[in-house]
Amino acid sequence: MQTRITDLFGIRYPIVQAGMIWCSGWKLASAVSNAGGLGLLGAGSMRPAVFEEHVHKMQRATDKPWGVNLPLLYPQMDEIIDIVMREKVKIVFTSAGNPKTYTGKFKEAGITVAHVIANSKFAAKAEQAGVDALVAEGFEAGGHNGIEETTTMTLIPLIRRLTQLPLIAAGGIGTGSQMLAAMALGADGVQVGSRFAASAESSAHEIFKQKIIETTDGATKLSLKSVVPVRLIRNKFQQATEAFEARGATPDELRQLLGRGRARLGMFEGDADEGELEIGQVSALIDSILPAAEILREMLEEYEQIKSKFCNLGDMST
Repeated sequence: MQTRITDLFGIRYPIVQAGMIWCSGWKLASAVSNAGGLGLLGAGSMRPAVFEEHVHKMQRATDKPWGVNLPLLYPQMDEIIDIVMREKVKIVFTSAGNPKTYTGKFKEAGITVAHVIANSKFAAKAEQAGVDALVAEGFEAGGHNGIEETTTMTLIPLIRRLTQLPLIAAGGIGTGSQMLAAMALGADGVQVGSRFAASAESSAHEIFKQKIIETTDGATKLSLKSVVPVRLIRNKFQQATEAFEARGATPDELRQLLGRGRARLGMFEGDADEGELEIGQVSALIDSILPAAEILREMLEEYEQIKSKFCNLGDMST
C-alpha cells in the first residue's frame, strides 16, 4: 500500500502508532515498526535517562523506520531533544507546543518532522515552520485534545483544503473501515492511539487495558478544558473534575486537583479510581487485547474488504 506517508517515512503501511504517554515504550513501538507501520516512542512520560534507554532498545529491536513523539511543553524537553540529536533519531512527531521552536533545528539535522494540530490556525503555523507532514487530530481523540471540539470527519477535509502537505488523520481511528473513511476524506495515512494502548506490547498497566476494553459509548468525556483538555474514562477522579468545573473552579483550583503524577497513577500504576485514564472515543469498539502485529493485520484486512465492497458497487451516477 503506497501513499505519500509510506513514501515519506519509508514504511510498508500508512499506519502510525501514536506516541502515547505511559503506553508507548520500545516494546510497542518496535512491534508496530516490525509489522510495517511506524512506531513512535512516547517521550512525554519519560525522564531523559529513561528515554535514552528506550532509544537504545529501539535501535536493537528493529531495523525498520521508527520515531519519537515530543510534547514540546513537557519538562526537560531540551534534554530529550539533545538525546534525539545525539542518537540520530530520523523521525520526530511534535505536539503540544509551537512547531517553530525546534523544526528548523530538526530539519538541519536531516530529521523528518510531523506536527500534531487540531485546527486550521495551527496547521498554517506548522506549515510555515517547515514541517514535512501534519497530524490532524479530531475531538474523538484521547489524551491532549483541541478546545474547538472539531470532529475528525470535519477536521480532515478542512485541513486538506488548506494545505497540500502529507496529512495523517487521528482521533477515533482504530479499525480498517475508519482508516478507509479517513483516506476518503483526504488523509494520506492514519495515526492510531487507543487501539494500541490496549495491545499486548503496550506499557500501560493491565488494569488500564481492561478498563479500555470494558468502555462503552459515552464512557469517556473531554475534561479539564480550561487547563489541559484531555479525554478521560469516567471514574472517581474524572467525576471530581466535572464537579469542580460545574461550580466554576479556577484553572489554579483544577491544577491543584490534578496534582502531579495523576496520569502515571492511572495508566501506568493501575489506579482505576483516582488515576487519570486518558483514552479516545474509539475505545467503545475495542473488546480485546491483541499483539500489535495482529491489530495491524486486522485493520488492513478490513480496509481491503470494505474498499472492495465499494469498488464493486459500480457507477452510482446512472
